Amino acid sequence: MAFPPKLLNEGETVVLDLHPHWWYLSGPVAVVVVVLAGTIAAQATGAPTAVKLLMVALVVVATGWLLRRYLKWHTNNFVLTSDRLVHRAGVIAKHGREIPLDHINDISYNQSVFERIIGAGDLIIESAGERGEVVFPDLPKPGRIQNEIYRQIEGVKVRQRTPVAAQLSIPEQIDKLDELRQRGVLTQAEFDAKKTDLLNRL
Repeated sequence: MAFPPKLLNEGETVVLDLHPHWWYLSGPVAVVVVVLAGTIAAQATGAPTAVKLLMVALVVVATGWLLRRYLKWHTNNFVLTSDRLVHRAGVIAKHGREIPLDHINDISYNQSVFERIIGAGDLIIESAGERGEVVFPDLPKPGRIQNEIYRQIEGVKVRQRTPVAAQLSIPEQIDKLDELRQRGVLTQAEFDAKKTDLLNRL
């Protein structure tokens, strides 16, 4: 389930929108495969009716487990935007957490040998707040996520150091100047001069 654009702030963009690693689904998938194989074997070898019914029941239970796990996977989103980290989870009852990027103190990740092979791991975020350390488990390629978060943090720092006027497009800056002219802050001559200077930059 993609992060809804309506939840983004003005000027904010989605950089990463991730679900847990596919390994999260491996357990129920393996059980379904084994139970299906057993059911087929029972049918092929003429097993007693009770055994066949038991295998069918196991298929239903295993399929239900897989469906439940898939819904949890599908509704579990780790989102990195240009301003914040957002974690949303829950099939019916939803819960989530947001961490502004400028509140993050440290980012690390843990991977076992097997997790390195399959490209999964846990991401650990230390932030300024009551909870301090937050662990996001079973993410794909946590090292790359760590690097991307650092890049976005640097982007936040650059924007915070940049004057607001420099973040506006030239037409927007002209509109702001016109507002100042209408309020009498700028004379017509000053407005014309600044407008000409901005248009020359196009």
